[in-house]
Amino acid sequence: MIYFDSAATTFQKPREVLRAVETAMRTCSSPGRGGYREAVRADGAVYECREAAAELFGAKPEQVVFTMNATHALNLAVKSLVRPGGRAVVSGFEHNAVMRPLRRLGARVEIAGRKLFDPADTLASFAEAVTPDTQAVICTQVSNVFGYRLPLEQIAVLCRLRGVPLIVDASQGAGVLPLSLRSLGAAFIGMPGHKGLYGPQGTGILLCGRTPESLLEGGTGSLSRSYDMPPFLPDAAEAGTHNVPGICGLAAGLRFVMRRGPDQILAHEKAVLDVLRRELREIDGVRLFEADGGLETGVLSFTAEKDCEETAAALARRGAAVRAGLHCAPAAHESAGTLESGTVRVSLSAFSTEREARRFAALLRDVLREP
Repeated sequence: MIYFDSAATTFQKPREVLRAVETAMRTCSSPGRGGYREAVRADGAVYECREAAAELFGAKPEQVVFTMNATHALNLAVKSLVRPGGRAVVSGFEHNAVMRPLRRLGARVEIAGRKLFDPADTLASFAEAVTPDTQAVICTQVSNVFGYRLPLEQIAVLCRLRGVPLIVDASQGAGVLPLSLRSLGAAFIGMPGHKGLYGPQGTGILLCGRTPESLLEGGTGSLSRSYDMPPFLPDAAEAGTHNVPGICGLAAGLRFVMRRGPDQILAHEKAVLDVLRRELREIDGVRLFEADGGLETGVLSFTAEKDCEETAAALARRGAAVRAGLHCAPAAHESAGTLESGTVRVSLSAFSTEREARRFAALLRDVLREP
């Protein structure tokens, strides 16, 4: 199989991730729930993952909150800052993990920056939209559809100057792009464990520049005499039993990223995708969505003369895995003018190869030749 859908989930995991999950299931109980060996071992393993994430993302271990996924993390962040009917400013490329919680809150949403691959326009639009009554600015680091890298660092400066809290959706940037809670001064940064961090599905991280309000209340193993959630991190946002096998797998994925280096992983993805881009340019009827200055990430969307869903299904029958449609991000497609058609998205990982890129292009040619 040619697996080019890593923006959804990195299917190919480092072997150490699989081993870590299995070992945790055999040796770990629940952290903070006992003084016996298995509970103590779980406590140490979970803390090691916090330390690894803190080191990679410029945070303190206690600022690392474990979640089920990025959607869980972003819901925590959004609902901690935006009040019902409150005003939020978002980019024109946000995922439904941001847009749906805002809709649920009845928030007044201002969309800033609709031009694809135009960071100057994005920044200027945010500068105009961020006003004193803004309760939060929410910005994706990278569009999950088009691979557009937004000017996050400059937007963070703008937020700091205007005293407006920033929420970052790092779903596509974590593990390949520079990202620091400390440097950005963000209120929250949410990310999944199962994409660029090579961890298992069902894992995620919320980096907390402030204490979030809880979405769930329950046991934490601390302050058990109180019926209120603990007021301190990370316990304030981690009710219930941890996904210890998942967190141990995530720790192994984090260490894999740290050994390889995010910059080296990104360079590899871009090199493979550049081969594919050159091949796809030679196919009649294929339109690539790409920046004039070259590739920014390992994500590339395209359209062809055939329906995107039919194209992806035909590729799947030939052994190539991609994602087609609206990618849970209708706002991004509306910005790019592809809301009606959708796109076919190719997204790579550290395990993608140039040989696969050439083979994929050949398969696409076959698909588009079919009547």
